[in-house]
Amino acid sequence: MGMKNSDILSLSYRTVKSNKLRTGITVAIIAFGIMALIGIITAIQAMNQSLKESFSTLGANAFTLRFKERNINIGGNNSNVSKSKKGQKRNKNSNVGKVITYTQAKLFKENYKFPSLVGLQLSGPNSQIAKYGNKETNPVVRITGGDENFLLINGFSLQSGRNFSRLDVETGRNVCLLGSDVAKKLFPKNQEASVDKIIRIANIPYRVIGLLKSKGSSPFMQMDKVVVSSYTNVRRLPNAGSSYTINVMVNDITRLEPAIGEATGTFRAIRRLDLKDNENFFIDKSDSIAETMIGLLGSISGSAGAIGLITLIGAAIGLMNIMLVAVTERTKEVGLIKALGGTRKSIRNQFLYESIIISLLGAFFGIILGVLIGNLFSMVLGTGFVVPWGWVVTGIIICSIVGLTAGLWPAIKASKLDPIVALRYE
Repeated sequence: MGMKNSDILSLSYRTVKSNKLRTGITVAIIAFGIMALIGIITAIQAMNQSLKESFSTLGANAFTLRFKERNINIGGNNSNVSKSKKGQKRNKNSNVGKVITYTQAKLFKENYKFPSLVGLQLSGPNSQIAKYGNKETNPVVRITGGDENFLLINGFSLQSGRNFSRLDVETGRNVCLLGSDVAKKLFPKNQEASVDKIIRIANIPYRVIGLLKSKGSSPFMQMDKVVVSSYTNVRRLPNAGSSYTINVMVNDITRLEPAIGEATGTFRAIRRLDLKDNENFFIDKSDSIAETMIGLLGSISGSAGAIGLITLIGAAIGLMNIMLVAVTERTKEVGLIKALGGTRKSIRNQFLYESIIISLLGAFFGIILGVLIGNLFSMVLGTGFVVPWGWVVTGIIICSIVGLTAGLWPAIKASKLDPIVALRYE
C-alpha cells in the first residue's frame, strides 16, 4: 500500500517544523541569497525610473549640438561614459577651434532653415549665492543663459511673470527667470511676489521677470536651483562657459533624423569644414544620455544577479548537507516505514518535499526582505514602490529547483535503505 501524497506532505511538514533550528538556519541562507538578488534588482529598477525622469529634461523630439561629448561621471571616479560615433575623430587639421563660439551659435540660429525651434544656451557660473533683502540661499544656485525658446525646449513652464522678449536677449540686460527652489528661499511666504523684484546673484543686480514652475529634482539633476538669464547677459559674467550649446526641437519625433542631418550640414558650413574633414562637434539626442546610464545600470544588475546566484548555490550545498544528515539520523524511522509497507517512492517523496518546503520558505522570506530593502532605496530616490514581479517569480522557481536538486540525492539514498538493516541501525 502506498501513502497518499497529502499524507506524505503533512509528514514532511511536521518533520520540518520539529527541527526548528536546522530549518531556520537553512531558510536563512536561502533567504539571504534571494534577498540580495531581489534587493539589488529592485534598487536598480528604482534608479532606472529616476534616471528616465531626470534625463528626459529635453523632450524626445529635441537634440543638442555641443563641441565635445557629454561625459557622465558616476560616483567620484572618472569612469567616463562617452558615446562617440565612428568617424568623429578629433581633427588636428581643422581650422576652427573646437569651442562653439557666440558668432557660430548665432549664425546657426539665423541659417538653420528646418521647421523647428532653435535655442542657444550658455552655462554660467555654478554654486552661486542669490540674495534678496536679508535672505540668501546656500551657494548652490546655477546660472544658465538661454533665449526666448529656452523654456519650451527645456520643458520648463512659467508660474507667473513673462518669458524673455527678443529685446531682453539682444541687449543682454539684467533680467532673469527664477527657479522655484531659489524663489522659495528668497520669498518664503509668497513666491509669486518675486516678480519685478531686484535680487542679487554673485553681487550683480537682476530684475526677476518670471517665476518658473517646479520641475521636481531627482538626485541626479537639481532642476529648480537655477536662475535663467539671457545668454548675451551670461557671456559677460566671470566664470561663464566658453562654449555655446545649441538645442533644436522639432514638432514631431519622426522628423528628428532629417532635422539632425540638416543641422549637421548647416553647422559644418558655419565651422568651415571641408568635405574630407570629420565633424568637430557632437550631436546628442536627448534620450541618449538616459540610455547610456541605463545601459550602465544593466551591467551592474548583471553582476548583482551573479552574486545572488552564488549565494544560492552555497545555500543549495548547505541544504543538501542537512538533508543527508537527516537521512542518517532517521535511518530507523525509514526502516519502520518500509517494514510497514511504505514504498520507495513515498520515502523519496517525503525527503524531497522536506527540502522543497525549506527552499520555498527561504524564497518567501527572501522575496519579502528583498523587496523591502530595494524599496527603501527607491524611497530615498523618491520613485515610488517597485516590485520586480519577473524576479519574484524567478526567485520562486530558482528555490524550487534548489530544493529539488539538493533533496534528490538524500531522498534516493533514503529510499534505497534495506529495512532490516535500517531497523537494527543504532
